[in-house]
Amino acid sequence: MEQWKKNLAVLWFGQFLVMGGMTMIIPFLSLYLQSERIGLTNKHEIATWAGVIFAGNFVTAFLFQPLWGKLSDRYGRKMMLLRSGFGMAIVMILMGFATSPWHLLLLRMVNGTISGFNPAAVSLISVSTPKERMGFAMGTLQSGGIAGSILGPFMGGLLADAVGYRPIFYLTGSLLFLASLLAYFIVRESFNRQEAAARPNLSVIDGFRQLSRVPQLMSLFAVTFLLQFAIIGPMPLMPLYVQDLHGTVVNLAFWAGFVGSAAGLSNMVAAPLLGRLSDRIGQERILGISLIGAAMMFIPQAFADSVWQLLLFRLLQGCFLGGLIPSVNSLVRRFTPDGMESRAFSINSSMLSLGNMIGPIVGGFISGWTGIRGVFLISSALFVINAVWVRQTLVSKRAASGGAEQE
Repeated sequence: MEQWKKNLAVLWFGQFLVMGGMTMIIPFLSLYLQSERIGLTNKHEIATWAGVIFAGNFVTAFLFQPLWGKLSDRYGRKMMLLRSGFGMAIVMILMGFATSPWHLLLLRMVNGTISGFNPAAVSLISVSTPKERMGFAMGTLQSGGIAGSILGPFMGGLLADAVGYRPIFYLTGSLLFLASLLAYFIVRESFNRQEAAARPNLSVIDGFRQLSRVPQLMSLFAVTFLLQFAIIGPMPLMPLYVQDLHGTVVNLAFWAGFVGSAAGLSNMVAAPLLGRLSDRIGQERILGISLIGAAMMFIPQAFADSVWQLLLFRLLQGCFLGGLIPSVNSLVRRFTPDGMESRAFSINSSMLSLGNMIGPIVGGFISGWTGIRGVFLISSALFVINAVWVRQTLVSKRAASGGAEQE
């Protein structure tokens, strides 16, 4: 097997475990806070702590990702990959020993601080994969993270009933440690430290300023933010929307979870396929089609008359969403100056965390103003605006440069 394929296989497994571990606590976090070891009893207090603890990871991840990107470009992507993997494994195991909500919040924030597996993995794949296979590799890598995000809560719920809450943290931490070991022994990176050390040692802010001068990168970062904003924003509102469509039923939580994860399921399947197609017809084209397609699929969701209609349109939307991140990652690599790849992917990852933080807050605010259906319509409008921006910065400028070259 070629080395880039070995790298891709191992990092797919790592992405799956990292995202699964970060989302596995969703079904039982509130229950864990009520357990004997922690002992919260007030429902309002439990709900508040659960939200703060879950968000804590994304707050620190948003702040620290650019720092790890800078160090990755200077000392190597594999080193940052292993730092993050082994670090998160230890933190995850320590969560099983928590005795207060403050312990869990602190550990989640530490987990976000040391995270960086995803941008390091994407950066490493981007420099080790042949250009003609870049879309396929990025799509496949994305499918691992999505699979973990979807199956993480499902596995967490099953394991909580089977073995209790604390063993889940020990098991997840052990699997993260195993994935990091596999990366240590199997993943290979071609990295010239002397050449990296000879480059100007820009600060995080100076590096961002340099990358922000590339308009293509700014529009791509906006795609990443809007994608996560659109996926996460309606999630807290989904049970209420399903209830409006389906009425009060015993299995309301199941239907809400199924509808919420539907886009992720089709996204997971479509991402490698659209990534492979982008290698043939171009990432810009796939990105533009996916943005417009995803925008159009928001509209029928806002006017759905039944849960089945909502589910169908969520599944169709996931197919378009599957073409976004692989195309974005491939294009970020193309437009990023040499030696700054990890910085660019880390900023892109920070935009993902920002979407995770802001999406539910803004979604709730918009819902109070326009109703739940208005969240879908406004998300659709934002995607259309972003598609126009992408066309102006990517497609138009490429066509202009191509015409200049012909002259």
